[in-house]
Amino acid sequence: MAFRLKRKLRQWLYLAHRWIGIVTCLFFAMWFISGVVMMYVAFPGLSDQERLAALPEIAWETARLSPDDAMKAAGSTRYPRELRLMMLDSEPVYRLSDWDGKRQTISAIDGRAIADISERQALAIASHHPASKSPRLEEIIHRDQWSVVARYDPLRPFYLIDLGDDAGTKLYVSSRSGEIALDTNRTERIWNWLGSIPHWIYPTVLRKDGALWRQVILWSSGICLVVGITGIWIGILRVRLKRRYADGNITPYRGWMAWHHIAGLIGGAFILTWMFSGWLSVNPGQYFADRNTARDMLQRYGGHDAATIAAKLPIAQPGAVEARFVWLDGSPLMITKSRSGAQSVHDASTGAATVLPQDRLWNAAARLLPSAQITAKIELKDYDSYWYAHHRERELPVLRAIFSDDAQTWIHISPVTGDILGQMDASRRGYRWLFNALHSFDFQLLLKYRPAWDIVVILLSILGAIVSVSGVVVGWRYLKR
Repeated sequence: MAFRLKRKLRQWLYLAHRWIGIVTCLFFAMWFISGVVMMYVAFPGLSDQERLAALPEIAWETARLSPDDAMKAAGSTRYPRELRLMMLDSEPVYRLSDWDGKRQTISAIDGRAIADISERQALAIASHHPASKSPRLEEIIHRDQWSVVARYDPLRPFYLIDLGDDAGTKLYVSSRSGEIALDTNRTERIWNWLGSIPHWIYPTVLRKDGALWRQVILWSSGICLVVGITGIWIGILRVRLKRRYADGNITPYRGWMAWHHIAGLIGGAFILTWMFSGWLSVNPGQYFADRNTARDMLQRYGGHDAATIAAKLPIAQPGAVEARFVWLDGSPLMITKSRSGAQSVHDASTGAATVLPQDRLWNAAARLLPSAQITAKIELKDYDSYWYAHHRERELPVLRAIFSDDAQTWIHISPVTGDILGQMDASRRGYRWLFNALHSFDFQLLLKYRPAWDIVVILLSILGAIVSVSGVVVGWRYLKR
């Protein structure tokens, strides 16, 4: 009885792996091949460097409103999440982002609210982009493949503007605020159809419904995970390392099936970890904590909550394309950025340059979690396993405050501007290993000695592709029968 049950279970194991695997091996092959493309071509976005490069220098002499005036004109009752001064073509404007996600643009000349941008204005804004040659309006769009995600919702619809350069650069200019939300070029658009779009299962018709897309990722990667587990199980059952088969081989299979068996045994563990970490990418069950810093924490860190910071416009700072107005430890600051990304810190009331002593930053950080103590104050001068650069640069040096709370929170702070750059608790550090490390192989040793990382990931991807493609061929032959 036990023998017959065991044989029946094994039979079902083989059948489940075979027939579910026929479909899922297409997904496996797609993920491994597209993953290699993603190593070198990212999904289109707008980096801070690209954003700053497209901004004119602030015309301080034409600005009439102070930051306090701008908040009053916007109807702010508490200090906004973000308050910036920059140019909208030839007009200085304040851009405010509230804690509920609402965005407002206020003219720094006359205090009017700007909520509608004309085609002429959009083309003028695009003309400041360094790649701009002969900008022309291509169309007005609400959502497309590259602007599909929800973070662009407050800025829709967009003027899609072709800059007329050799790279085929296109800008997405918000018709509400005039902000450049996104840029793409021809290379990104072509390669992403072989990279991020198939890898993330990212067609517009699916991705525009975030909840549905998340369920598709959970179920597709979850089913593939089951196929991977059953495949490794069958592979171990069928391999013979000591008492080999009659022809002396360790596998009973020939041709494509032999490739599938042996490659699966060699790379099975890596394939399984990639599937598992891919399943974790959408945070199933919301098990891992949010990485964003809560409003009350930031308010305590700033030491101020009223809609005030400077009653008059600070002294002009030549070369600045953006000025942010922030509170830190109860003091008003203006942080300016040049087109190159260089930052300077000034007193928001006078415009005088200032340097932030570390003691002041640690003092402000101590108020982030009033029920906990800072148990360690660390200045990181080199990257480590939790603060590192991979596909994008990260500021160094950086301050790390380690707290004694139950969640074991770490806060990373810029020693230059005092900005909170990131928050990690024990669950997010676990996620770093279970997702980032297993899925992207971003181990410091590999990243430090590139192209070691490239070689390892490409070789493992080739191995995964062999398992997947051989599975597709074997599955197709079964279907033909």
